[in-house]
This record gives sequence, C-alpha cells and structure tokens, in this order.
Amino acid sequence: MATSEATTVREYLAELPPERREAIEVVRRAVLRALPKGYQEQMGHGMIEYVVPFTRLPKTYNTQPLQLAALASQKNYMALYLNNVYMDEALGKWFEEAYRATGKRFDMGKSCVRFKRLEDLPLDVVAEAIGRTSVEEFVAHYERVRAQAAQR
Repeated sequence: MATSEATTVREYLAELPPERREAIEVVRRAVLRALPKGYQEQMGHGMIEYVVPFTRLPKTYNTQPLQLAALASQKNYMALYLNNVYMDEALGKWFEEAYRATGKRFDMGKSCVRFKRLEDLPLDVVAEAIGRTSVEEFVAHYERVRAQAAQR
C-alpha cells in the first residue's frame, strides 16, 4: 500500500483489503486496551499513530506530536512501530526476549516490528510493551534527550 492520504482511522481502515483490515483492527484494539492514559490515537505520516497530544507537549523538534507507537499496512507486510522499545534499552531487551520466547519469528528494525499475518505477532507481548511507558515517562525521556542534544 502506498502512503495513505486518509485523515481518520475509519478512512484508513476502509481503504485496506479485507484480510489486512481484519489484522490491523485486532492489533489496534490490543494497542488501545494497553495504551496508558494520556496518549491519543490519530492519523499521521500515512498511518495510525498513538501520540502525546500537543495539550501535554506543545513543542517538539519536528513540530509533530511525540509518537509512542504507530500501526501501518505496508506493501509487503504490516508494521507496528514501538518508539518506546527503541528509546529504552532495558525495555528493548525485555521486548526482544519476551517476543522470542513465544517462538514467533522476530522481525524488527530499530522500532518497526514487521509481520505478514496476525498469527505472527505476539499481541500480549506488544500490549505489555506499550503499557509499560506512561506519558510522563515518555515526555521526561524525550526532554532529557533534547537537553543533552542542546548541550553538544
């Protein structure tokens, strides 16, 4: 799928082929159930995003809401971007170990978990990873990193 121009999650889901829509909807429900209070779901960058709203963090380095996670249907796979797993070394280590312990194929880039079928993704591990990062922790980490970058 090329980058979506959808402006709502409903529009995005409607443009997916049925088998992809079903898988994305299941993952979306798992993410929403686990998502800590304070994040919001929106469309951005052609995918479903879970972000810190501007009411909580109005200024970011790229003028976009700070993204905790995102969900997308790509051309050859589906992807779940877990920025908290990428930014937190201990969480990243836990995530990889927990994922591999399920026996499912671990296919991950820096923050992007790629899966071709819903059965390839351990939803319980994904949900726990998302639930481990409160808005306060995520914003505090972001602000520490930005302050360190400014000192260089």
